[in-house]
Order: sequence, then structure tokens, then C-alpha cells
Amino acid sequence: MTDKFDPYAVIGNPIAFSKSPLIHMAFARTTGQDMEYTKIEAPLGGFAATVEAFRQAGAKGINITAPFKLDAFAYATQRSARAELAGAANALKFDGAHVLAENFDGVGLVRDVVHNLGASLRGKRVLLLGAGGAARGALLPFLAEGPALLVIANRSIEKAEQLAAIGKQHGTVQAARYEALQGQTFDVVFNATSASLRAELPPVPADVFQACGLAYELAYGKGVTPFLRLAQNAGVAQLADGVGMLAEQAAEAFSWWRGVRPATAAVIQQLTVPLV
Repeated sequence: MTDKFDPYAVIGNPIAFSKSPLIHMAFARTTGQDMEYTKIEAPLGGFAATVEAFRQAGAKGINITAPFKLDAFAYATQRSARAELAGAANALKFDGAHVLAENFDGVGLVRDVVHNLGASLRGKRVLLLGAGGAARGALLPFLAEGPALLVIANRSIEKAEQLAAIGKQHGTVQAARYEALQGQTFDVVFNATSASLRAELPPVPADVFQACGLAYELAYGKGVTPFLRLAQNAGVAQLADGVGMLAEQAAEAFSWWRGVRPATAAVIQQLTVPLV
């Protein structure tokens, strides 16, 4: 056993839905870590004050979910290269007066795709729907896998172009409006938009799935979302949601905090909602 009951938490708004306490306490049990992990709802505009109060109570680190990832990035005193490039943080570690920021979203997503689902991105045509925080976090981990092409589609072409400009230093990246996808096909399609949270479908043409082997929904626990239904109807063989990404990014944060990386298979199995 290690330090006694070190406090950690996930902070967001809303936060009631979060599975992070379940995941991290499962990790703590299997790795023999004496820690506690809670969830905290910070008021909008009140992220810094909430974190300060938690630090005063002895906190060692936090995870951050919507809408505070930019606030966490700004609050940090030191930021990893991943956090800098994403412009957002999903984990903080407290070291005296220092606040260290990391972004494990993209790393967790790629690990789920490559190691858990067995779907290589190398040499593939990859479509990323959305250009918000989740897409920013995924950009460089995607490109590190060596896809032949990464296309970022977004309603606001300006945001997609900004991401593409960053990515072009690391691989072949293009920005596109949704209507420009007509007639193009992709091997892997990721939905990083917020549409599924509202049970809506991003305006993606069905024919992008013609050669698709994997359709991945970053939202989790929603079952077959409109995006996954569109892919399923188009004949995509492998469908996945973000539960594996959630577990893998949590394991990365846990390892960063505690120095031991937990196994994720049992947590993923426990949280998986059948996609039927």
C-alpha cells in the first residue's frame, strides 16, 4: 500500500453521469493504492475556486471533463507537449505550488483502437468528424500512427482548417466541410462531434462508409447512436463507442499520478453497453 487515502476527483458540469470514480476506484483496488476518488460539480465560471478548495483539502490530482478542459489548461503552471498542442487539459497533478497539466484523451483513444479493437490506422484513410476539444486531443496521436490521409470535417471550416494546419507538420491532413465529403470513402470514421449527446446525426454522407472497417463513436454508454446506426446500415463491420477510450485515458492518468498502470479489460467489460 502507498500513501493513505490521497484525494483525487473528476470535475465537470454536469458531473452526475461520470463513471470516473467507478473506474479509478477499481484501478485502486487492483493495484493496491490507498486513494479516494470523488466527483465534483464546479459552477460555471468557478473552476479555479473549486480546484483551489480541493487542493487546500490535500488533493493530489484531478481529471477534468466538459466544459472545463480549457480552464484546466489555463490554471496549470506547467503543461506537457500533448496538452500544449491540444490547447486543453484533461488531467492535473498537484506538486506543491506547481500544477502539471496533461491531455490523455487522444492517447487513450488510439490505444483503444489499436490495442483493444485491433484496428490499425497505418496507411488508412481516416475521417474525423468535429474540430472541438476531443478532436484536438486526438489529432497528433492519430498522426503518430501513420495514416495515409486524415480528413477533419466540421460545420465551421475555419476550425477544421486551424487543426489541419497544426497537423500538416506531422502528416497528411485536410480540412473539409461536410458537403465536400460526398463521393469520398474512408477506412475508419470517428465521430468527435457532440451530436450524439443530443441523439442527433452529424451531417455526414452515408457513402463515406463504403470502404469503412470501423466506425467509432467517442460518446459512450448511448448504445447505437444515430451515427453508429448510419454506419451499421451502410454495412460497416465493426462499431465501437468511447467506453474503451474512457478507460484507457483514465489508466494513463492513474499511471501518471500513482506510478503503476492498471489493466483496463475488466472495467471496459463492466461499462460496455451492447451496440445492437
